[in-house]
Amino acid sequence: MEHPPLTQALIAAFPGLSAELQKAARYVIDNPRDVALLSMREQARRAGVQPATMMRLAKQNGYEGYDEVRTLYADAMRALTGGFATKAGHHARLQQLEGEEALAANLFTAIHGQIQALTSPNVLRTITVAARAIAEARRVYCLGLRASHPVAFQMHYILSLIGEKSVLLDGIAGTGPDAIRYAEPQDVLFVASVLPYTRQTLDLATYAKERGMRIVALTDSAVSPLARLADHPLLAATESPGFYHTMTPIFALAEVLAVLIAGHGGEDTLRALKSLDDYHTDFQTHAAERTPVPAANGIKAR
Repeated sequence: MEHPPLTQALIAAFPGLSAELQKAARYVIDNPRDVALLSMREQARRAGVQPATMMRLAKQNGYEGYDEVRTLYADAMRALTGGFATKAGHHARLQQLEGEEALAANLFTAIHGQIQALTSPNVLRTITVAARAIAEARRVYCLGLRASHPVAFQMHYILSLIGEKSVLLDGIAGTGPDAIRYAEPQDVLFVASVLPYTRQTLDLATYAKERGMRIVALTDSAVSPLARLADHPLLAATESPGFYHTMTPIFALAEVLAVLIAGHGGEDTLRALKSLDDYHTDFQTHAAERTPVPAANGIKAR
């Protein structure tokens, strides 16, 4: 659902909501399909609030009850290509499966849908604008802690192949983030974090904002703390049928972003990659594929 009905209104009102209403609002923002499909009680359970809280959220947005909100979202879903019945039938078939194979199938299906959602025109426009901002930066500071560390490292690694302006905020003895003290307003902070957000990540992003840096944030919700700090928030779903949230869509988003950034480098990128190839050849970095040696007298060489 590319334009969920209440998303923009809920994002605008989010800072002024109570803690319980924020939980309910976040659920509606992050799970528009569930708003149409699930009962109010089930949505409240998943959001971690009482059903009355969902009702208060609806009334605060000008509706008599939550059923009106569900109808609004159901109508939006029926307008989607592919249709409500197709998606609901596919979900029902998956629910009939049992055991580990069913869980694996659910995981792959969820990840596929989350990555497919990143191909919507609005998301693609956001990615290209963010790529241009990073490409034009004097220096790029890459930050991702805990589960988000591989995302930041992959961005830093790809950028390091095509130039020298990437700085990974990671290091031994807890000194990794110290390098950001050299940052200037013409620099960009590339940062990734998803729920539950790492406190140090948010502190460093706030520090970067105060120094006038632009922030490109990969996160999981329009109301995440990082999204509210970022100049270029890039959002990807992380919910999973398993016990642990998936980082695959966020990781894919970072890889696509890095490739677009490389494309902005033109001849500079080509020269950097040629230099990299020469370096790897000199040091025989990669194991070459071995060609089998013909055996003598019909005996296989070992």
